[in-house]
Amino acid sequence: MDYQAVTLTIRDAVATLMLNRPTVMNALNTQMRAEIAHAVKAAEKDARVLVMTGAGKAFCSGQDLGDGGSAASIDLERTLRDEYVPMLKAIFDCRIPTIAAVNGAAAGAGANLALACDVVIAADSAYFVQAFTRIGLIPDAGGTYWLPRQVGAAKAMGAALFADKISAQQASDWGMIYEVVSDAGFADHIAARAAHLAQGPTVAYRQLKKAIRGSFENTLDDQLALEARLQGRCGQTRDFQEGVVAFLEKRKPVYEGR
Repeated sequence: MDYQAVTLTIRDAVATLMLNRPTVMNALNTQMRAEIAHAVKAAEKDARVLVMTGAGKAFCSGQDLGDGGSAASIDLERTLRDEYVPMLKAIFDCRIPTIAAVNGAAAGAGANLALACDVVIAADSAYFVQAFTRIGLIPDAGGTYWLPRQVGAAKAMGAALFADKISAQQASDWGMIYEVVSDAGFADHIAARAAHLAQGPTVAYRQLKKAIRGSFENTLDDQLALEARLQGRCGQTRDFQEGVVAFLEKRKPVYEGR
């Protein structure tokens, strides 16, 4: 695909997907949603970690209300079903770890695009806002799924009803994101985090995601059985063999991702 609304670069097994509509704060239009879905699927074939970030001062300002005519003419149900779902599923189902590097404003669907990733790391100046009720809507793009699971029903309900701006530090304190980094050190920190995952045990990461996600619906017995099954798969990998040998030899393991 010839990307126009995003850029995708892969270097040293790290794929960087940059939302690239800075003049509209990387607002999501039809083209961008399709390109994100395609880029994620391309990245998981050739990289071992995916970093999503935004060009310019914003991460993503949400739905482009000027896309396809007046906002009132947008068929929101069709747009969510046919355009958002494939994009969000591509991210959620991605076989490699995904990092949302939130460099600035993450609003509306842009906030929930970040939450679809495995790990969210934000710059200190970044913020999140479930802006939907400001224009008479409910949170979408997975917001009603991810937000209560990460911050609990009380915080999720308040954030959605009041549409308050949530600072990066507040989001971290709530458990909505993983960590906050100073603006000055943000790029270097993201690069280091991505490199760490790119050099790690890829199969174990994949099974880890399945285990943690499964825990929300499983009983204890179900979860223990799932752990045993997934751990059995990890135990048959070359990465596990390498990890044990490296531990015994007191050296850093060199994982092949298989």
